[in-house]
Parts: sequence; C-alpha cells; structure tokens
Amino acid sequence: MLAVGGLAGLSLLSLLAYGYLSWDSLGLGPGEREATKSELGEELWVGAPSSQPHIIFILADDQGFRDVGYHGSEIRTPTLDKLAAEGVKLENYYVQPMCTPSRSQFITGKYQIHTGLQHSIIRPTQPNCLPLDNVTLPQKLKEVGYSTHMVGKWHLGFYRRECMPTQRGFDTFFGSLLGSGDYYTHFKCDSPGICGYDLYENDNAAWDHDNGIYSTQMYTLKVQKILASHNPRKPLFLYIAYQAVHSPLQAPGKYFEHYRSINNINRRRYAAMLACLDEAINNVTLALKNYGYYENSIIIYSSDNGGQPMAGGSNWPLRGSKGTYWEGGIRAVGFVHSPLLKNKGSVCKELVHITDWFPTLITLAEGQIDEDTQLDGYDIWETISEGRRSPRVDILHNIDPIYTKAKNGSWAAGYGIWNTAIQSAIRVNHWKLLTGNPGYSDWVPPQAFSNAGPNRWHNERVSWSAGKTVWLFNITADPYERVDLSTRYPDVVKQLLQRLSQFNKTAVPVRYPPKDPRSNPKLNGGVWGPWFKEDEKKKKSDKSKGTNKEKKNKNKKKAN
Repeated sequence: MLAVGGLAGLSLLSLLAYGYLSWDSLGLGPGEREATKSELGEELWVGAPSSQPHIIFILADDQGFRDVGYHGSEIRTPTLDKLAAEGVKLENYYVQPMCTPSRSQFITGKYQIHTGLQHSIIRPTQPNCLPLDNVTLPQKLKEVGYSTHMVGKWHLGFYRRECMPTQRGFDTFFGSLLGSGDYYTHFKCDSPGICGYDLYENDNAAWDHDNGIYSTQMYTLKVQKILASHNPRKPLFLYIAYQAVHSPLQAPGKYFEHYRSINNINRRRYAAMLACLDEAINNVTLALKNYGYYENSIIIYSSDNGGQPMAGGSNWPLRGSKGTYWEGGIRAVGFVHSPLLKNKGSVCKELVHITDWFPTLITLAEGQIDEDTQLDGYDIWETISEGRRSPRVDILHNIDPIYTKAKNGSWAAGYGIWNTAIQSAIRVNHWKLLTGNPGYSDWVPPQAFSNAGPNRWHNERVSWSAGKTVWLFNITADPYERVDLSTRYPDVVKQLLQRLSQFNKTAVPVRYPPKDPRSNPKLNGGVWGPWFKEDEKKKKSDKSKGTNKEKKNKNKKKAN
C-alpha cells in the first residue's frame, strides 16, 4: 500500500513538474502541500476499487461538425483525434440546435416538449429554469454513491436558488450561469446597461478567482484540483461544460501560431480557441491517468450544437448552422473513449441522441430509473461498446409552437394532420421531415472562409418554390439534404406528420416568461445571480391574506 501511495504521490509531483498543475493553482498552502504529498497515497487509495465507472462528460460549445481533425478540418485537434480513434466515433449522433435545449435534454433524458423548454434558450433576465420537478442525472448518480462535480457553463436558469447547479444534484459547481461572456473578465451584458459578473463557485460569486485567466485553462485547472483531492476508488461524475468555442472569439496569443495563414479573422480566432480546447482535454486525460481514474473511466465528448459560420464555425458538408433544424445545426461531433469499451477503435453509425446519456449512464452506474419516469432516451451502451443495433428508431428534433410561423403554412399543406406553419422536425428511421421555418439553409464550404471577412458568394443556396413549408429527406442516402422528396413520397410525409401529432399530444406548455426587471445585476451587487426571493412571495401572499381578513371583519361589523 505504501508503494502504491508513493506512486500516487509521484503522479501528483510529476504533473506539477510538467507544468500541468501548480501548488498555487490547486489552492494549497505550504502546510497543506506537504500533507497532500504524504497523505495522497495513504488516504486516497484506501479501500476496494468500485465496480461503478468514473463518468467524465465533456461538452464543447458551438463546435462545428467539420471542426475536428478526423472530419477533415484544417484545425489541428490531435487529442480529440487520438481519443476518438482509440474509442468509438459516433457518426449518427444528434443534439439540439442551441445551448439550453441540449443541456436540458442531457441532464433529464427528456425532449424539450416534456420540460416546457421547447422555445429558444433561457435568457439571463427571464424568471425561468429547468423545471424543479425534473429529476436530474447527478441526482440519480448521487443516489448510488457518486460524487458529482460540475465545471463550466450551466445555462439552465438561475432566477431562484433552487435552480442553481448545487441544488440540482451537484456536490460542487465552478463556472458560469449564463450562455456566454468574456473569457477573461467573466462579465456579460445582456443589453445596454444590464451587465454583470458571471463566475461562480458553488452558490457564490467567485471573486477570488477573478485573475484574468482564460476560462478554458481556468476550468481545466479546477478539474485537475478535483481529481487531485478525490479518492479514485470511489465513483466520480465529472461534468465539464467548456465555454469554448462559443463567441466572443477570444484566445491566448500562443494558440494563433499555426493559423496565421487563415485570412478570415473569425475563423483564425476560432481555430486558436479550438487548439486551446484540444490541449485542455489532453491535460484532463493526463490527470485522469496520473491520479488513477483512467482504467475505470468512461470519457464522453460531445458538442452541444452545430457551428455558427458567421462566428468561425464550419459544418461542411452538412447544411445549415447552429439554431436550425438542418443537419448542420443538430448533427454533432461525438465519441466515447474508455478502457471498458469492448469494440475499441470502431465507428458507430447507429442512431444516438443526447437524451440517451441519461438512462445509459444511470444503468452503467448501477442505478435505478423509477418506473413512473417518462424518458425519451434509451440505454445505448451495448450499441456503442459492442456494436449492436440501437434501440432508437426515431428522434423528435423539436416542436416549437411559438417560433415565427411560416407565412404560407397551413393545415391543408399538412393534409389536415398538422399545421405546417409551426416549426418542427422529426426523424424516423431513414426519413427526416421538417415543417414551418427551419432556419438558415445554406451550405457553407471551406472556401467561404478564404477572405478577410464573411463571404457568402461561395455559399450554396436553393430557391424554394413560393409557399413551401414541408421538406422530406432520406438522411441515410442524402445526409447533406440536397434532394427534397416531399412531393414524391406523400404517404411518408403523412406518416411522419402523424407521428408529430402524436408527440404533440404529450407536450407541456411552453415556459418562456417576459423579462423581470429585478434580474438586473445592479440590484444584486453587480453579479448575475438568483433574484427571486421566496420570502417576498410569502410576504405578498400573507399581506393579501391579511387584507382579505380585514375586509371580511369589516363586512361582519356592517352586517351586525
């Protein structure tokens, strides 16, 4: 045991020596440093190893489908390429087209229509969050003995304390609550004059960490600190939601070295950001190995949605971009890397969706899913690990009843089954159907980034016939959505419209409240954070009850 302890201590010291960690970054004083050196082996390695795997879920932000080396990108991603090559690449993997929807579906295993978050994202000033009656993945993992930690971007609402990550199942949280912000200062302006600080440690603003460190590197240091202090023989769930490569486009200078030749400034900055992210994931992987987690770990990597070409991202050869239901908005980079995989070095082309991680990970963790829990995800571990067929045959990409209606949509165009003015998209086996206004539909090839500024001359477009509100594609045969088959196969269109109608019957009302002026950070010490006070609600309720009581007493006196 002492020998193992010595090796564990050596692992920490080697990481410090190679520059991946520093004692200061770990937040340890001189006395604590010596204690850590001597006790690492004696305390962190005590006990029998757990049969439950460590789960490391890494979520990138706005990474385009093409923006990884193994998809042919000019941006170098050696870490992602190696991890994917040694694991299982997910090449028929879907997420949602924007931040909040993907995160909510990952953490609940439910489609947006079943949480009320089917429209847009949660805005900083909205009194809105992931509904509190939804059980989350970290809550389920805690039930079976996992330590649960989140580092990075939350974006699932914070208007009241009950919405915060530490109230939704995470033992610790370090990161941002909003959807974006400055990578160095961690400030975010939602609109002119509505600005605030957005970096948290657990439930409080992390002013002590405001040292101008680039967020990708700062989050990685935090992850290393968590791994250094946790016992690798006890199961760990680590959710790392990096801010990169979401706008604003910022990166440390040294990461631009290999990309000076990229003329388009947005693409150049984006490339530097992705290079930094790739290095960060390498450092996380090294820490997992050095601290004794790796052999019993499952590393899952995913983007939250497609890339945004105007902000440097590329989804080529897929169509569309972030925020749309074309493949470029919802088909994501994803892979699983783990010594526990049976078919390492393989490619999975079976249908997988971000909701599937919820039941898959709970099952792997030896947890239980309540019988009355209505999930939209499937356990797809055997599909990934052993190459079996996916239990999933369809995906409801979404139904958004309050998105801008398509002017020429109608019930007639939907054969009396569906109002095609409504934005919706569904996949059933090989078929994909879109209705309403599906969003920006260009194909943006690599040469579109050849000039200094955005250049749409190179984009490919299709001019639809006037009034078109229904599209049908065979995605297996035509993954780039170039051949619309809606007029050739009306029976297939009807079947998919019917499936949409069935899903819609199970939808809950949309949660998209108006702005609340109390959300202004100026009213909260200059910090974005919970503003809704339960006490205020009770006082108002008590006051109204008291007023009603007085009225009743007055009426009684009058009657007497």
